[in-house]
Amino acid sequence: MFFYRRAIVSRECRRSVETLASIANSTGWKSHSTLPKEARVVICGSGLFGNSVAYHLVQSGWSDIIVFEQESKFGKGTSMHGSGTLALLKPVQEKQIIAKSMELYKKLQAAGHDINYEECGSLYLAQNKERMVLLKRRVAMNQVQGLDCKILGPQELAECHPLLNTTDLEGGVLVSSDATADQTAVCDTLAKLAMAGGAKYVNNCAFVNLQVENGRVAAVDTTLGTIQCEFFVNCAGMWSWALGQVSHPKVRIPTHPVEQFYLKTQQLEKNFPTLLPTVRDYDSNIYIRKISSDNSFLMGCFEKVAKPIFTQGVPKRNWRESVQLDWDHCAPFLDSCLKRMPKLRESKLHSLVNAPDNFTADGKWILGEAPEIDNYFVGAGQNGNALQAAGGLGHALAHWIIEGEPDTPLLEFDVRRFVDVHNNRRFLYERVKETVGRQFAILHPLQSEYKHGRRIRCSPLYSTLSAQGAVFGSRMCFERPLYFDREYKAGDSPPEMPLGTYWKPLFFENIREEYQACREGVALIDMSSYSKFQLTSANDEVLDFLQLTCSNDVNIPVGHITNTGMHNERGGYENDCMLVRQAHNNFFMVGPTKQQTRTADWMKRNMPIDYSVQLTDVTSMFTVLLVIGPKSKELLSQLTDSDLRLPPSVYKTISMAHASDVMIMGSNSTNTGEPSYSLYIPSEYAVHVYDEIMRVGKNYGIRNAGYLTLRQLRIEKFIPFYYEEIDSETTPLEIGRQSRVKFDKHYFIGKFAMQRQLEQGVNRRLVQFTLHDDHDAENDIWPYGGEPVFRNGIWCGATTSAGYAFTLERRVALGFINNPDKNGNLQPVTNDYIMNKNVLYQIDIAGKRFNVHASVHQPKLPSTGATISHDYQPTLRNKAILQLKH
Repeated sequence: MFFYRRAIVSRECRRSVETLASIANSTGWKSHSTLPKEARVVICGSGLFGNSVAYHLVQSGWSDIIVFEQESKFGKGTSMHGSGTLALLKPVQEKQIIAKSMELYKKLQAAGHDINYEECGSLYLAQNKERMVLLKRRVAMNQVQGLDCKILGPQELAECHPLLNTTDLEGGVLVSSDATADQTAVCDTLAKLAMAGGAKYVNNCAFVNLQVENGRVAAVDTTLGTIQCEFFVNCAGMWSWALGQVSHPKVRIPTHPVEQFYLKTQQLEKNFPTLLPTVRDYDSNIYIRKISSDNSFLMGCFEKVAKPIFTQGVPKRNWRESVQLDWDHCAPFLDSCLKRMPKLRESKLHSLVNAPDNFTADGKWILGEAPEIDNYFVGAGQNGNALQAAGGLGHALAHWIIEGEPDTPLLEFDVRRFVDVHNNRRFLYERVKETVGRQFAILHPLQSEYKHGRRIRCSPLYSTLSAQGAVFGSRMCFERPLYFDREYKAGDSPPEMPLGTYWKPLFFENIREEYQACREGVALIDMSSYSKFQLTSANDEVLDFLQLTCSNDVNIPVGHITNTGMHNERGGYENDCMLVRQAHNNFFMVGPTKQQTRTADWMKRNMPIDYSVQLTDVTSMFTVLLVIGPKSKELLSQLTDSDLRLPPSVYKTISMAHASDVMIMGSNSTNTGEPSYSLYIPSEYAVHVYDEIMRVGKNYGIRNAGYLTLRQLRIEKFIPFYYEEIDSETTPLEIGRQSRVKFDKHYFIGKFAMQRQLEQGVNRRLVQFTLHDDHDAENDIWPYGGEPVFRNGIWCGATTSAGYAFTLERRVALGFINNPDKNGNLQPVTNDYIMNKNVLYQIDIAGKRFNVHASVHQPKLPSTGATISHDYQPTLRNKAILQLKH
């Protein structure tokens, strides 16, 4: 017996905005001074996000809703301040949420609600070539999806805005459908419509505690009493982190308030059009918008190094008294605004506003059901612009509450993307200093690591690898080497990643040498950041559980390995993992680094309700070393008496360099497509085993390598990545992994959806694209993922990741393509459709199309393996490859 939660709602109960508008206009605000004894949904916080959730629940027919607010008036927290701007030129998933918000606000305005929604457009400015490339990349991806956006030169930009100084600009982009709105009016309107649909609002009511029964929300204790409920929604804004801390168990909501400043001018005595586009000068970290009702302007900034506030906690009452106006602090951004619009010097400043807002540990919204408590939902972290996200995220969260899952991909914003260290207050204090400025920064793919809140979660080898020139990146706060600086010498300062670029990376030659060692010799990569779990039971319960949740057959012999997916009912991946059967009722699981919390939560939600299956996170117990290359077997054989001739589906527990209980697995476990081994070493032995491998490996020309080299090997071999090619919307049949799905099993979650795909065909397929010679790797902009793909000139998909195939000496990318008919309806994508020799495929890299070869098969690369005797002593012919750095 397995437990699944699915809330049921009547679809016939939906009402239109227009109907609710007439009710709201006749009833007005209705606040309650007493708290009901029970409700289906209790929402803490009456700001934009909380009101949006309540509104969307009402629209779906739910009316037994309580929204409570600790202040005497509703919506008077951070939602009453903000720029009021709405911008669409964003990464795709973020843009989809914002577009949903704008669709709602436009509908409210059309229904007669005075929220001052106006499509004034935006100008996105670029002061340098890298920024211009970023804008062109976003235009390329958004234009094909219907966004009206145009690339402009400096003169054209000046013609769009009479006050704009363009003398220092490379160019920019005009997005005509960008808009502004009065966010206080939006907040009030959503609340009134929610009330009109049956939601009750209670003011002067503060959260005290959450009651939990059997791991599920049961009731909320407040200063006005206790209310029983089925769902609790934390939309408490700056107080959301604190609410999570007083729950039992604690709920992780990694946010911290940061000071946010904006200035308003008095009216300029000039004749301007009623609407002028909002100006976003990202390279100066500023934005400027005209207030349409007069000739005044609003100027704001997202500082490179921001000022966290309320470090000892946000006061529940009179928090505004703690907020200080700092004119000197704002002087630099005011100077930047006046440089961009010199005419504003003629105006007088009307006011300075310090409007603190909640920023998250990674600068992205936080949304979803908390992994710690069932039916505890979170909507937090507006990151400086609550208006942009509130409508779309409120819709998504309401759908999640009602249906038990979101209706749109939200992996980037899922509350389950964090671990405990993310929620540490001191960590957040350091991290949010940086997340503010990153809202406007150029985040070059794989080249834009955080500088604050680092070196917290480390492998036992961190210091050793750092002393050998490792340049580290951080995933799930875990430090892992990206590459090793070949110029580093002992005693030098730790090397840092150079400035990012959309052209060939400045560290490229380091990757080349590491790649060559993996292909021709031997290299070692520390991948201890992988998530690792132990699953056990007294009898067969763990096997039954895994057979239900895994699409592959996991009833394998003890000592064997299988790779499998775990899926939702739509067939999409919830986990992509390796399972090692260590005993009849004991499995060891390895999964993606960023899935550590999400995987554990998904499994727990699908486990037997009798607790007969035990799940233990053992990520920190093992150090993982990948030993890659044709010389790996010969090298490791000198450190163990065990036979290392391992079949692909077998593992062993061996002694390695006198260290016991080391799990060793063969090439299938490394996802590199090269002769290789994975070593799972009890962490207390890690330094010793590493030192011994490097000592013996010196005779084989061993060298350290990093994660970026692993990426090149995977992309070259057409091996997909989680979070890039694999997510909750992607099925095994769409990425060529049908062989890992055992349809002859009685049942597994997602089987029926995959069977339909098997019978009807898939509407999209993962493809490997190899760029032709018309792409010059030395001088052309590189693909990095997110580029639109064209088939005979018609948009058919997008790339998801890209790398350099050193053996092929050209760029390669992975991406999905579909097969739309003349009416835009998706048809099955077959091998014949993809591999048709009469078809021309192209990818658009920042506005320029390049020809590519599309394939659904791994490329055939020449073998570089060799048989080596134990007495082999390699000749150091290529010091760049074989040099051991001390």
